[in-house]
Amino acid sequence: MIYGDLKGVFNFIKIMINYTWEEYNNDVIVLTDKIKASKIKYNTIYGILRGGLILAKDLAQKLELAFITNIDNIDSHTLVVDDICDSGRTLEKFRNYDTAVLFAKNDIPTYSINEADNWIIFPWEESKDKDAEDIVVRMLQHIGEDPNREGLKGTPERVVRMWKEIYRGYDDRQIPRMAVFENGQDGVRVDEMVIDTGYYFSQCEHHLVPFFGQYYFAYVPNKKIIGLSKVARIVDHFSAKAQIQERLVAEILNHIEKELEPLGCALVMKGRHLCKESRGVKKVNGMMVTSDLRGIFKEWETTRQEFLSFVNSK
Repeated sequence: MIYGDLKGVFNFIKIMINYTWEEYNNDVIVLTDKIKASKIKYNTIYGILRGGLILAKDLAQKLELAFITNIDNIDSHTLVVDDICDSGRTLEKFRNYDTAVLFAKNDIPTYSINEADNWIIFPWEESKDKDAEDIVVRMLQHIGEDPNREGLKGTPERVVRMWKEIYRGYDDRQIPRMAVFENGQDGVRVDEMVIDTGYYFSQCEHHLVPFFGQYYFAYVPNKKIIGLSKVARIVDHFSAKAQIQERLVAEILNHIEKELEPLGCALVMKGRHLCKESRGVKKVNGMMVTSDLRGIFKEWETTRQEFLSFVNSK
């Protein structure tokens, strides 16, 4: 009875198979030969998003055919490619075209070379970069571009690399380590205002276009002072994600105040927003100003005015 129960369970459980790049490269050659042996002439190859794109590109190269990504351009001489056909629902949309897959559970595809009896984990499914590049391809298609155009062939990869840089603020592991020193340890105690200014670049979370400008940071030390370059690094880190300027000011000061415990700190940010300048009202050179004043900068008018007069003079 136990054996029978276990046998029934194993009949329904799919074994997960990690399909390697080496296996893939070998299968591409086999699939290419099978398509050539059919003697059917194709002019273009279309890859179904997302799984079929990589295979379609490689088949197009080996068969010396044009690789297309716009579904509106497929015709009776187009070979439609996907990575797997299990339920058949995806390929059912292309029933009037010849199709090719690596794995098939039924005879729907025109060409296939492996049985899809198990759960296949394709090597590109482990790559978030490839998934992101597919998104860029779709974006290019949506705006009416041809992602296969010569000038755009490397664009998806370049965009993903850029995203890693300009959105690095989501990775807490990259938060700069604050170099904090004991105030007065070298015989010089700082009890006056310290000001740092610089430029920042961020991305508007409402439209994902840049906003940028200048920041003005000040603090009055208590027991600790900060290495001055660290302020700029902290500003850069919290700017490197989809933001609104109001929150950006608060996040920067929250982090610095927690580590530094000053008598007071303040931050003013002036920003130009391309979501306002390049679209919508299209008002150029407007400036948004946000501020956050804490401790003696908020409580003492003379300290506050000293700082704000410096900001307004720049």
